[in-house]
Amino acid sequence: METNQKESEGRETAANNQPPDALPRNLLDEEERLSSFGSPKHGPTLSTSTSSFEALDPHDPNLSHLASLMFSHTSNYLQGELSAVLEDYTLLEQMNRATITKYSDMRQIGGSVSRALKDLNEKYLALQPYLEQIDQIEDSVTKLEAAAYKLDAYSKRLEARFKSLEKK
Repeated sequence: METNQKESEGRETAANNQPPDALPRNLLDEEERLSSFGSPKHGPTLSTSTSSFEALDPHDPNLSHLASLMFSHTSNYLQGELSAVLEDYTLLEQMNRATITKYSDMRQIGGSVSRALKDLNEKYLALQPYLEQIDQIEDSVTKLEAAAYKLDAYSKRLEARFKSLEKK
């Protein structure tokens, strides 16, 4: 009896060490072994009652064991599903934190660009009178250049006339 108890404890320990969605290796063998036992009251079939508990009727040990296995496997399945959902939410939380960090960095960069643009606008406004003076000087130089060309052309004509008068 002690060896059977140790074997069943060893099986339970091995089953508990496996991941929640993994089935024990000897599960099929155990279920086949249990299904070969007959019900103490109804023979080789399972109980036909619609209730899991009947007054004055002893419980079927095979049914109880199968129910325990079912609840154990359902529990393992649900734990696996919940851990998957928990991992999804953990990943989503990490993604949200990364997004918050990125947006914070982008906000700082945007603030820096805004300050730099404001500084450039102030410098442009400070240089505006000088730029206007440069434009005026450029216009004056252009007019002066045109006048110099006219004067050069006039002086060449005048020189040509003077030379023609000198020859006569």
